[in-house]
Amino acid sequence: MAATATDAVPSSGSVLPPWASALALALLLPVASALVGTKEFSTPSGELSVSLLQGNVPQDEKFSMEHVPQALAWVAHALGQAQGQLVVAPETAVPLLPEQLAELVPDYWPALRARFESGSQSALIGVPLGDYTSGYTNSVVGLSAASLGVPPYRYDKVHLVPFGEFIPTGFRWFTELMNIPLGDFARGPLNAPSFTVAGQRVAPNICYEDLFGAELAQRFIDPARAPTIFANVSNIGWFGDTIAVDQHLNISRMRSLEFQRPMLRATNTGATAIIDHRGRVQAMLPPFTQGVLDGSVQGRDGLTPFAWWSARFGLWPWLLLAGGVVAASFSVRRAPASLGALR
Repeated sequence: MAATATDAVPSSGSVLPPWASALALALLLPVASALVGTKEFSTPSGELSVSLLQGNVPQDEKFSMEHVPQALAWVAHALGQAQGQLVVAPETAVPLLPEQLAELVPDYWPALRARFESGSQSALIGVPLGDYTSGYTNSVVGLSAASLGVPPYRYDKVHLVPFGEFIPTGFRWFTELMNIPLGDFARGPLNAPSFTVAGQRVAPNICYEDLFGAELAQRFIDPARAPTIFANVSNIGWFGDTIAVDQHLNISRMRSLEFQRPMLRATNTGATAIIDHRGRVQAMLPPFTQGVLDGSVQGRDGLTPFAWWSARFGLWPWLLLAGGVVAASFSVRRAPASLGALR
């Protein structure tokens, strides 16, 4: 018997529900990623030897004036003995504001500047900056021969932590009511310049800023100024011995894959590591130990499709596309059901 038109119409049960379509897409993405992942969008730009510090200061001692002198002494010693062309110290490795540091150890900062401004090595050091009048920043200072006699390189954190570094709109009444001594940190520029070391453009990011790929992509708007290396400085000591250490390491690995850039990680408690442009961990210190990781990293030039797209358009087009796919899956599911009612 020949099939009628109504017989040819599939039943509603033959159409994949939205959750099944999403599952199929999720299964296909790793395959597509593996196929695209073999292509190199970047090229080598030179080798750089590095020394990455891991102080392993417990969080309850990090800002305690009883323990700060000991931590400062270790950082100064490690910076002084490091052999890498670039030495990186973690977020707030120097945990005092400039005036506090000058009162406690008057020659500390001048000695660090003299150490790196008189030789061929460079350093990125996590330190809070500012004062009550000009405001405060969570920053990284870059010292090298280029900073001799001039203000050194400075990177100020952009993506601040709610309540930890700024008070969200509408919540100031709460902090005032609870008498919480919390103010707003100032934000740095989104498209911050890189720190130049031996021909490499090193772009710092602080703590969980490496979670936001679209924000890091802003540094790739001008390919001639785009970073060749990322450097993350963190104090994951806030989270203790938890999954946060491994989680943050994998976040950094994902950014390396997106931009095909190596990522240096100098952290307080871990994971201090060297990650290549393919997201592979080349070397790592054991978490919750004190030490210095020495190694080398290969800088990279060139733009990945993600870097090119996100630098110009961000993630909104992708979010709109995802919303369109979800909406389309619902409409496709409803259509056969309505046609089946015509049988």
